[in-house]
Amino acid sequence: MERLTDVNMGIYTSFRTGGNADCMLIPDTPEELAEALREIRRSGSPFVMLGNGSNTLFREGGFHGTVLKLGPSFGEIRREGNELVVGAAALMSQAANAALEAGLSGFENLSGIPGSLGGAVFMDAGAYGSEMKDVTVSADVVTADGDALRTVPVEEMDLSYRHSIFEETGDIVTSVRIRLTPDDPEKIRRRMKEMLEKRSSKQPLQYPSAGSFFKRPAGHFAGKLIQDAGLRGARVGGAQVSEKHCGFVINRGGATPRDIIDLMHLVQNTVFDQTGILLEPEVRIIGGPEE
Repeated sequence: MERLTDVNMGIYTSFRTGGNADCMLIPDTPEELAEALREIRRSGSPFVMLGNGSNTLFREGGFHGTVLKLGPSFGEIRREGNELVVGAAALMSQAANAALEAGLSGFENLSGIPGSLGGAVFMDAGAYGSEMKDVTVSADVVTADGDALRTVPVEEMDLSYRHSIFEETGDIVTSVRIRLTPDDPEKIRRRMKEMLEKRSSKQPLQYPSAGSFFKRPAGHFAGKLIQDAGLRGARVGGAQVSEKHCGFVINRGGATPRDIIDLMHLVQNTVFDQTGILLEPEVRIIGGPEE
């Protein structure tokens, strides 16, 4: 198990900025992960699980605890009939390509989400009308105390918009079983290409970001509320509300975590003052205040 100290979390998150974590442990087997969790429990120090870092921001004050990140062996993918068993560290794009090669359909709309399978299940990630709950059968987990490895069926995951039971239990997903439908690979490829083109045309993919920054309020779209509030292109330091898609906060260059958080507050306050709607961040914000 690899062990790193005083880790710059900007390297490991898609915003490309962030404070330092005291320690990072990178287990490469479920048994090593269980060992790491037991070690953390004995020490009493806080910990956080990090997937691909595409929905996470570490504050400038850093994280005084341990970051757990799954090692390369957790990225393996295998086919079993019309199902794929996907390691939690595998990227959504890798799972989509594996489904394409197997001639299995149902993952196309999710293919462009810039995260890992474990993170996608943790927050029931979704795009273009599809969510992880639509394809998930079960997940293998290591319990938060490190004492057990178990399989959790989707019926027990409480998957709903940007939520799963794992937010409450703290159990760590190590692999996900997804069920898909056989289809013509060329049709699958064409749909994946259409999804990629749609994302590229509507989202500021050329800048570091965490994707959609805010959750979708009931009956509204966050990007539309932000645009209508006159905040398209609003900046704080190196952080900006994207001019291409107002639901994105982007790092235009040199943005600090404080820039991003201050811009978040500006957006929240302005939209609330104008509409009475409080936008909640979809991005996980971790760590202490600036020091």
